[in-house]
Amino acid sequence: MPELAAGGAGDDGESGEEASGGGRRRRPLRTSLIVLAAIAVAAAAGIAATGSLGGDSGGSSNAAPSGPPATAKVQRTTLTDSETVDGNLGFGDASTVQAPAAASGDTGAGQSGQSGQSGQNGQSGQGGASGAGTSTGTITWLPEAGKVIRRGDPVYRVDQQQVPLLYGSFPLYRTLADGTKGADVKMLEKNLRALGYTGFTVDDTYTSDTAAAVKQWQDDLNRTETGTVKPGDALVADGARRVADIKTSTGAALSGNLLTWTGTSRIVSVDLDVQFEDLVQKGTKATVKLPDNSTVEAEVTDIGTPTTAQGSSGDSGSSGSSGDNNSSNSNNNQVTLPVELTVKDQKGLGRYQAAAVNVTLKAESHKDVLVVPVNALVAKRGGGYAVEVVTADGTKLVPVKLGMFADSKVEVSGTGIKEGSVVGVPK
Repeated sequence: MPELAAGGAGDDGESGEEASGGGRRRRPLRTSLIVLAAIAVAAAAGIAATGSLGGDSGGSSNAAPSGPPATAKVQRTTLTDSETVDGNLGFGDASTVQAPAAASGDTGAGQSGQSGQSGQNGQSGQGGASGAGTSTGTITWLPEAGKVIRRGDPVYRVDQQQVPLLYGSFPLYRTLADGTKGADVKMLEKNLRALGYTGFTVDDTYTSDTAAAVKQWQDDLNRTETGTVKPGDALVADGARRVADIKTSTGAALSGNLLTWTGTSRIVSVDLDVQFEDLVQKGTKATVKLPDNSTVEAEVTDIGTPTTAQGSSGDSGSSGSSGDNNSSNSNNNQVTLPVELTVKDQKGLGRYQAAAVNVTLKAESHKDVLVVPVNALVAKRGGGYAVEVVTADGTKLVPVKLGMFADSKVEVSGTGIKEGSVVGVPK
């Protein structure tokens, strides 16, 4: 029996890694598939070497040729390199809205600072001030969890005065009055214009016309008509927000954490094993399978920094760990890459607010290529691969070059390989 190659490239065959091209680092899975193919067809290659498959005959001239135990046709299709991983559907990370710090003149001590991390779906979590101290007043209204708050809507009420949401990229940090200039003035005026107030020019200068519009706005909010805007008079975020949880109650003093909120669009989060990181980049397409087996299309929009999560220690014993226990716990650490995917078809997600999902990442596609089942490959003596082509006279081994592996299929090319050809599939 001739020597069989388990996966190396010969003179007329390439490994799947070489044919994939693009300089992408291939995962161990690709090598495993090649080795698996070689093992699965080793018996068939041995039969071919004896001449019973119609190739180079070394047996008796009166030996009747025999066909392969199963066959498949060479197909022309689009082959996509993919991997299915676990994911979670939700609204992304929640950020905390805090009560504004007590004002201290016009120094901006009561500024509305950023509260918590930005949500994973790109919505910033700017809320109340993060500085020390508290404002005076009593909370008289709070939204319910799940409520969506848009520009101009109240986030909460203090002494029955509304504290509305404005859109912008940074919080209010100083008192704005006639004569004030800056980007925060322009941000306020853009919001006033979007809310329907007129009579002023949208620019970076706070004028008496701006003050007049502010008084109208304050009257509609049931606030004292001062014509000035102080830190804490409004909260700023870069878009609509969805209330995740309430941290205080009506009747309580305005202090501490008030609520948490997220973006309004449902996203998919994946803690991706780092061995698959070559599968993702911004713009990578994916298919999300929901618990009811329906699917929606998604796209990778954010890739974080690899993190190490401590694995479950199981029966950890006493807290006074020995050196061996520490070593065991270290082995439980798993490095993952946080990946966020956006789903444009929000209706396609149905009524699911939070759910475990399966995410099939589609990293690379080869269009209009010829493919055969992986186990149709026959390892050639001296390296490389062939397929057993069924002809009118029997069968013959035809050398092939390998391309992408995906979905238990492999891209093949070579002289004598064409769409519709019938190839043997050893069992």
